[in-house]
Amino acid sequence: MAAAAAAEAVLSSIKPVSSLASAASALTDEQLSILQFLCNKNLERAMRILDLGGVERVVAEPSKRTVFRVLGESKGCDQYVCFPKHFCSCHSFFYDVVARGEQLHVI
Repeated sequence: MAAAAAAEAVLSSIKPVSSLASAASALTDEQLSILQFLCNKNLERAMRILDLGGVERVVAEPSKRTVFRVLGESKGCDQYVCFPKHFCSCHSFFYDVVARGEQLHVI
């Protein structure tokens, strides 16, 4: 769980930005390097989706719970739903985290 703690520390050190699309520009080179080491192949895809504006934050009323709607890149699925820190409906989450337990999946 040291990798999860390291990822959480890096993510919490990232300065908040007004929109998800500008999140990539808020990262320092050191933060990007650490995230690349921890997330491996998934970081490049995630950054590409962010750059294309493919992430939408959805806040439920009245609970104020947040989920993210993410436009997909592969396997014929147009959208995925991500529940922060718990679950993502993408193929990568199932394959890397659920089935193999090998990849840290920061959501």
